Amino acid sequence: MKKILFILLLTGVTATMAAEIQFLNSEANAALELPFSEATRVGDTLYLSGQIGNKPGTLELAEGGVGPETEQTLKNIQATLERHGSSLSQVAKCTVFLADIAEWPAVNKVYKQFFKPPYPARSAVAGSGLAIGARVEIECIAVVD
Repeated sequence: MKKILFILLLTGVTATMAAEIQFLNSEANAALELPFSEATRVGDTLYLSGQIGNKPGTLELAEGGVGPETEQTLKNIQATLERHGSSLSQVAKCTVFLADIAEWPAVNKVYKQFFKPPYPARSAVAGSGLAIGARVEIECIAVVD
């Protein structure tokens, strides 16, 4: 990279690579006064904050365990993507955080109802605890038209 920059400077070519970061929030998310944006956009890339299975506009989790929480999480992701000019079909990468890695098969069962082959790249990790006692949290990176 230094060599390329050096060549550009010698030839008198200057390049500015600055990208504006847009911090995005819905009214419902902003009303919760959480210390993060639901998404940020840089160029044509949308970065979603981790989503959990809370009912929209509340901090109340969907009832019934990891299956219903995963379904609500993915509905929340879908709504956030669509609100900001993207969709599930434009997701490039997901990271799944689980309170218990043993629940991974149940999460996969619901995940396949929302994502179809070819699937986005994905990582899954288990942690010692998630926000407000959630069983699953998912963050995504997507492309915007």
